Amino acid sequence: MKKILVPTDFSDQAENALKVAAQLAKKHQCEIYLLHILEIPLHQVDALNTYSDMPEAVFFMKLAHKKFEKLKNKTYLKDIVIHETVDFHEIFKGIYHVCKKHDIDLIIMGSNGASGLKEMLIGSNTEKVVRTSDTPVLVIKKEHEVFDVKKLVFASDFNDENKATYNKAITFANTFDADLHLLMVNTPNSFSTTAYAKQRMKAFVKSDGFANFSLNIYNDHTIEKGIMHFSESINADLICMSTHGRQGISHFFNGSISEDLVNHAKRPVMTFKI
Repeated sequence: MKKILVPTDFSDQAENALKVAAQLAKKHQCEIYLLHILEIPLHQVDALNTYSDMPEAVFFMKLAHKKFEKLKNKTYLKDIVIHETVDFHEIFKGIYHVCKKHDIDLIIMGSNGASGLKEMLIGSNTEKVVRTSDTPVLVIKKEHEVFDVKKLVFASDFNDENKATYNKAITFANTFDADLHLLMVNTPNSFSTTAYAKQRMKAFVKSDGFANFSLNIYNDHTIEKGIMHFSESINADLICMSTHGRQGISHFFNGSISEDLVNHAKRPVMTFKI
């Protein structure tokens, strides 16, 4: 992990994400890429992305760069290499292009909880970023004076297609020397016996060489509630899950599970694309 992207609207929630990014950057010698999106109506933006005839765009670009300068002078960013970008794409498209251009390893975004990613990333934008990003996305819910992950929940249906994302979760767990709690949620509409579920989970983790994990089967009314309730019961520091990108969540995470967790969970959530 060498490059971290932090989209910002200069809100408190965005700064909470930046503070976590700063901690990770100092620990792993990463560079931080700050991105601010100016939502200029698309019909005003020409194909060459030139804005010389758009005084409003010039004004807001200068204003954004002033805010960047103030932000970059924060004490917690001292000695970290910071890059700043102002973009005119739609939010999720701007994030996508910056990730591709700079080969970003991790996106960290701020959220104020149940109402979604305040002001900057709301509604369908949240869904599109979390679901379509090829880059892992870490959503931060509050300020963390010390961001330390000791208990990491990886929720899955433990099909083989989740192997790659499971390996990414292992890498992240190793980064923090964290305990990995593997979780399968039983619901009335999708029920497995404990014996079958454990057999399936054991087969999934067999021969991966990682030993610092526990197998957990949790019964609840919905998958979302099961993940949140189990995570609360062990006081987890982070919830990890897989996404299918544009095809939505995997067979386990169907419907709106990803964005519901991002919006409703009280603890940080991290998503990996299958």
